Amino acid sequence: MTISLDWLPATAFTYIILFARIASMLMLMPALGEQTIPVRMRLSFALALTLVIFPLLSGVIPAMPPSLAGMVGLLFHELAVGLIIGAIVRITVMATQVAGTIVAFQTGLSGALAADPTQAGVQGAVFSSFLSFLGITLIFATDLHHMALAAIYDSYMVFSPTDPLMFEDAAQLAVRAVSSAFSVGVQMAAPFIVFGLVFNLGSGILARLMPQLQVYFILTPANIIVGLLLFAILLAMMMGWYLTAFENHLAMWRG
Repeated sequence: MTISLDWLPATAFTYIILFARIASMLMLMPALGEQTIPVRMRLSFALALTLVIFPLLSGVIPAMPPSLAGMVGLLFHELAVGLIIGAIVRITVMATQVAGTIVAFQTGLSGALAADPTQAGVQGAVFSSFLSFLGITLIFATDLHHMALAAIYDSYMVFSPTDPLMFEDAAQLAVRAVSSAFSVGVQMAAPFIVFGLVFNLGSGILARLMPQLQVYFILTPANIIVGLLLFAILLAMMMGWYLTAFENHLAMWRG
């Protein structure tokens, strides 16, 4: 009795090709690919997820090319697709950075900085750091990370491994993602923009009417207090808007 192992090279090739896209997407995927998660845990999760998805997507991967150049070309194709999708989805969560920066500026706390755990500890406005971390927490709390995993699976229906890379379409999609993230961030912080305009306009009129009074020195604490109260009242609305935009963006990759 002889046991043939001819299937091992093809199986290993299919697994590596699947792992290339899945790992590159998980590396940039919000919530699942944060820098605060140890690299070994992210790598282990990518290996396990590839093993789970392997029976479902093994038929989508083309047969192993006879030449080394063909194998390397397919590998880089999948890496590029994973990085493009992951980067575009990562751009979406920048809406919290935009909203937090606007809120900090309008409330007079733009100088208050804190380490952002979602940006590898880079210093940012305290509101931006808070909103970014809260956004990740809500993604897990609302099970949107399940939708992110489903988007990884469905990406093979949208971008087949046999299709050529469309860099022009990817560039246009990245531009739309940046504009969408900025738009969502401005919409999240829209009440604070109105508050800042009204407050500064009123302060300017009061300063003209009472030039002997240090208006801005007196009203700065009031600006901070009212801004914090407004932030506490509108936080649920802001994060609901953010989660809706994130869900809609992930749905774009669903087959």
